[in-house]
Amino acid sequence: MSDMRIHGGPDALGVPVHDFSSNSHACGPCPQALAAVQAADATHYPDPSCTGLREQLAAWHGVAPGRVLPAASASEFIFRISAWAAQQGRPTVWLPPQHYGDYAAAARAWGLRRVEDMQRAGLAWACEPSSPLGRAQDGLAALAQAAPVCVLDRAYEPLRLEGTPTLTQEPLQRVWQLWTPNKALGLTGVRAAYVIAPLGALQASAQLESLCPSWPLGAQGVALLQAWVQAETQAWLSDSLQTLRRWKARQIALCESLGWHCTPSLANYFCARPPLQGESLGQALRSLRAQGIKLRDAASFDLPGWVRLSVLSPAAQDALRDAWCRLTPQAGVGA
Repeated sequence: MSDMRIHGGPDALGVPVHDFSSNSHACGPCPQALAAVQAADATHYPDPSCTGLREQLAAWHGVAPGRVLPAASASEFIFRISAWAAQQGRPTVWLPPQHYGDYAAAARAWGLRRVEDMQRAGLAWACEPSSPLGRAQDGLAALAQAAPVCVLDRAYEPLRLEGTPTLTQEPLQRVWQLWTPNKALGLTGVRAAYVIAPLGALQASAQLESLCPSWPLGAQGVALLQAWVQAETQAWLSDSLQTLRRWKARQIALCESLGWHCTPSLANYFCARPPLQGESLGQALRSLRAQGIKLRDAASFDLPGWVRLSVLSPAAQDALRDAWCRLTPQAGVGA
């Protein structure tokens, strides 16, 4: 895994016209959530304890309010719980073979040593649907059972397009569930997240609270999370997933027509292997970016030669096809 912090989305060139590199919901922004964010009162501090928000999130998840921990973002909590693990004398970490880079970055920052045996890990990470492959997390049930502290990143669960979660309700009570609804709502610019603590983890929750700065959420973040649990928001999300399923089938067919090998995925993104490799692929990706089309190079996920693509609209898909065919005219055969 590369030591570099590599992310999808806007970069030094600005916001891509067609951004396949970010897994934000392509049908977004959710109108109800956007309206709530725009109406947020930024002239006052939000409640630093997030009392009302915790109660709303707890009621929606069917847990006690004391199990809800607000977070400034998923990345903020990743670094916070890594710091807590180091503070608690848990010097080892288990990571999936492919994973979000901040898991490893936080481990390095706090001196956590990576181990292959999940039972020897003081802190273990999982993500389902996984990143970057969008699959079920291998060994998740065993990990939830064996790891002393397991964090399940559920960033893409609301964007699941098929299948069911590996963990049922009972084993879910043993893991820390990290939720970041801004992707599913198409509002990734609003940084807001929350965690559902395991049953019986009140002391650990209190310790994690003590490591959190005051006001982890601004007014917009509070508004986003309050909107997240509303029936109208969830209805919009459910309806929009039907559109994503159609767009995904079309996008995979388009990529395969270009000679790209696509891997199965459960979510609104998938990995593909174009026929170009090495520097030729890197040069093609840079050329696409210059034309306003950004794909995520999966080399940073230890998948050299592959790209990760989020599902975008047919118009964006056609723009990708046309640009790729201009770069590699032979790809137009059968496209």
